[in-house]
Amino acid sequence: MEVNEIITRTNAFLVEEFEVAPGNITPGANLKATLELDSLDYIDLVVVIENNFGFKVKPEDFAGIVTFQDFYDYVIARLNQKALV
Repeated sequence: MEVNEIITRTNAFLVEEFEVAPGNITPGANLKATLELDSLDYIDLVVVIENNFGFKVKPEDFAGIVTFQDFYDYVIARLNQKALV
């Protein structure tokens, strides 16, 4: 899966699941603030990631994710790991 395809797919499910305007999702924007995430929303986000990309997410994986770019990088890295297995 190409990087642009991953980003497009990620943005699409974030817009749908968290009802955020597509224009608010930019690489440098703060993920938590933009999506207005609380602790329950993180669970929803984990489920959406697992359903859309087929890998398991651990809560501690989100420790270093601040921006959407961090989030994209995480998803891309996990998909690359999955492809190597």
